[in-house]
Amino acid sequence: MYEPIRTKSVHSLADRSAQDVPGRSREEELDIRLAGHLTALLTVTDELRVLLPEPALDDAARDLAAHVARLAGRAPLRAEPTARSAEPSHVASLHARARMLAGNALSVALSRGDEAAAALAAARMDAHEAASPVPA
Repeated sequence: MYEPIRTKSVHSLADRSAQDVPGRSREEELDIRLAGHLTALLTVTDELRVLLPEPALDDAARDLAAHVARLAGRAPLRAEPTARSAEPSHVASLHARARMLAGNALSVALSRGDEAAAALAAARMDAHEAASPVPA
């Protein structure tokens, strides 16, 4: 009914000697992840700085950039913020996004044991929580 398979399967397991490729350690992976979350938070902070010029946001951006540089070994790439109008709904959505990103960064910083980054992320979460309008 069926003809038997005469060729070697392409679905065989990989050669064990090919696994000598160096990988990253857990700490390196957490550093990369934390730097990514902090860079994303920096991007949203830069957007807020354009819409709401406040010294606290300038300080936060400087601190975030310093932490990313420490983790990544280089200064973060920064996007040019889009200067939209400061509509309350847009500002509120930026604060909500920043709060979520700060929470992600806090989670990774705690997993990594980075107290300085955890303190910064917690402070940013609190600041964005306080700046968000209270839903009616």
